[in-house]
Amino acid sequence: MSDSPTPIPSAAIIGPVKVDALPWESWGEGERFGSRVQCLADSRKGAQIGVIIEELPPGKQSCPFHYHLLEEEHLMVLEGTVTLRLGDKTFEMSGGDYIRFPAGEALGHCLINNSDKPCKYLCFGPRNPNEVAVYPDSDKVMVRGLGEIYRKSATLQYWDGEN
Repeated sequence: MSDSPTPIPSAAIIGPVKVDALPWESWGEGERFGSRVQCLADSRKGAQIGVIIEELPPGKQSCPFHYHLLEEEHLMVLEGTVTLRLGDKTFEMSGGDYIRFPAGEALGHCLINNSDKPCKYLCFGPRNPNEVAVYPDSDKVMVRGLGEIYRKSATLQYWDGEN
């Protein structure tokens, strides 16, 4: 048995990346939600932290209003302006503004672009395979490890269904 560390495969060592050369991926859901994203580090492909640049078009919302139980998120506006909905308050953010959304804090958040120009921001944090996210506006809970979403109002007592 060897005490030497396992070498890191050369494929895991990556040099600098020109962000402008990375592809954009667009997505949308109905009239309300949609953006385009550049993935700088994908935690699903081995990186411990996911890092994206997202561009939110005018009139669009970034995602459903939510909070995380296990994941901490960080966001920094790079250019443009955006309205942050944080709990029952709203804040206008612009280039250079930063915010952290702590894990386990029951304070929902989302971004809404009420301006007439795109807003670009950097977003980063872990992608915990056991994450649980709560969506207060739509009364949902997402359990990532199960790949399922439930109605929060369908709660049960611990011993329900046990004989």
